[in-house]
Amino acid sequence: MDARITPDGAFVVVLPVKPPARGKSRLQRGLPDQGRRDLAEAFALDTAAACLASARVRAVLAVTDDAAFASRLGALGCAAIPDGDGSGLNAALRQGVAEAVRRWPDAQPVALLADLPALRPGDLDAALDALVPGGPSYVADADGTGTVLYTAPHDQFDPAFGEGSARAHEVGGALAVRGDLASLRRDVDDVEDLVTALAIGVGPETLRRVAELDLPTG
Repeated sequence: MDARITPDGAFVVVLPVKPPARGKSRLQRGLPDQGRRDLAEAFALDTAAACLASARVRAVLAVTDDAAFASRLGALGCAAIPDGDGSGLNAALRQGVAEAVRRWPDAQPVALLADLPALRPGDLDAALDALVPGGPSYVADADGTGTVLYTAPHDQFDPAFGEGSARAHEVGGALAVRGDLASLRRDVDDVEDLVTALAIGVGPETLRRVAELDLPTG
């Protein structure tokens, strides 16, 4: 019998994506504004592509108010809905999960940050394979204080993204997923994070934008 707790394609990734014009503001420290916008867009495209390549993911549902960028995500194979609430990341995720449950009622929702340009499908698969069934789980970021992934059965889905989210998820009863998972844990908020992600190896959209900015790639 297959030892995995769920079959292939048993998860739907809900990917909240700020409009690139507003995303990744901390990258402006050291980069031109257009470079920041281009990188924010590239991060989300590479994250979405890695999710779509995961054997454990049935679909990716982006939540974004940027209609033009939603079309680019759609061209990759993502579904997309607008952020109708507008009151923050956790509200956007709850809205996305409600829609995911409507479209894919037998798949478990997974909230994933859209700034993981080094994400490899194998690391995402490994994290989803490691979940304890029947309750919430989370993956902390490389610093151990934030969260890059949160998942729970839809009737228990209660994300707590924000400052100190790893601790907040733990206090809320979520179990931490262990393991290296370097490409999954490496979210990018600033230029230093980007340099670390480049050392791991980023996706093609991010690599192209980095080359245009003449940043070191390794």
